Amino acid sequence: MTNVMIRQPGYMPNIGFFKKIESSDIFVFLDDAQFVKDRFDNRNKIRIDEGFRWITVPLKRPVFGIKLNEISISYENDWITEHYDLICESYRNSDYFSSYWYSIKNILKKKPKKLIDLNLDLINFFNSELKISTKTILSSSMNISSTKTQKLFDICSKVNASCYISGISGHDYLDENLFLNSKINLIYENFIHPTYKQLHGKFIDNMSIIDLLMNMGDSSKTILFELKNFKS
Repeated sequence: MTNVMIRQPGYMPNIGFFKKIESSDIFVFLDDAQFVKDRFDNRNKIRIDEGFRWITVPLKRPVFGIKLNEISISYENDWITEHYDLICESYRNSDYFSSYWYSIKNILKKKPKKLIDLNLDLINFFNSELKISTKTILSSSMNISSTKTQKLFDICSKVNASCYISGISGHDYLDENLFLNSKINLIYENFIHPTYKQLHGKFIDNMSIIDLLMNMGDSSKTILFELKNFKS
């Protein structure tokens, strides 16, 4: 059985994103999807004393109607230093800050032109640290011109998927008949977020993966691999 998941590659994604990759036989980065403002393509959350704070990569305009892999980063303002300072302030007292900080800093210092390149560099680094070896593919490399559910179905067909695992929100938008009338099984994931030792008080979930890594170090791999992807 070949399990496939498909998602946009976001900026420093949360643990649920990496569980999706780890749970797949093939993970497709949906890099030619249309960019959507105020999601996680160019931002994520880090833990602070007062709760959490968004760290956002500024983008060159326009972004409306532009594909994710065409989006350019703006360097008019020194947002990299701002992200350095915020991450340091939030995590410098964590047990494993120095294990990851310098690698993250070096990736940001490359100042890539495209958002997709920054996101994928960071994701590949986190995959390596988490010992995730799942095969990954860019959807843009597959020459598929369809949209919506048909695009997801066509991607699955092209990689000979036997099972497409959708996020639980897929119930709201997928045309399930495409899968019901095929040999590709459609199942839904219902991710259960773990708790772990976290700085700054009461635990808050859905932070960037750096929150898990800097607090838990090598134990992050065990936490990730032992998570169950409950499906319905």
